[in-house]
Amino acid sequence: MPPRRSAGILLFRRTPQLQVLLGHMGGPFWARKDDHAWSIPKGEHGEEEDAETAARREFAEETGHPAPAGLIPLGVVRGSKVLTVWAAEGDLDADAVVSNTFELEWPPRSGRLQTFPELDRAAWLDLPTARTKLVKGQLPFLDRLAELAGA
Repeated sequence: MPPRRSAGILLFRRTPQLQVLLGHMGGPFWARKDDHAWSIPKGEHGEEEDAETAARREFAEETGHPAPAGLIPLGVVRGSKVLTVWAAEGDLDADAVVSNTFELEWPPRSGRLQTFPELDRAAWLDLPTARTKLVKGQLPFLDRLAELAGA
C-alpha cells in the first residue's frame, strides 16, 4: 500500500523578525491542547495529484484565502505520511482565516455527527514560539525556512 501523502504551504513574513502563519487544529482531540497542536495549512492528496496543486488547494480550503503565487520548495518529511511543503512570503489577517470543516461522530459511539473546522484559529508566530506550537513532525520545515531566510 502506498504511503499517505500530504502537501502544504508555510506562509512567512518579516516584521522585522521572521514569523510564520500556523493554524490550530480543530476538533475535540485538539481543543484543550496548545503546545504541538498547531499545523502548517496542508492536507492529503492522492498519488495521482501533483503535490503543489494539492498544497495550493489545501491552503485555500484551510485559510479561506488563495495560495500565494511564488512558492519556494522546502522539501519532504517522511513520517506517518509523506509531507511536501513550500514556503511563500506574504501577509494575511490571521483573524480572517476561515477553514473548511469535517464531520466526526462526537462523543464517540453517540451516533451524533458534529461538524468541526479543520483549523479553529490561526496566528502569526515568531520562530521560537512556533517551535513550541507546531506538531513535532513538521518542525524540520521551520529549520529549512530559517536557513533559507537567513534567520
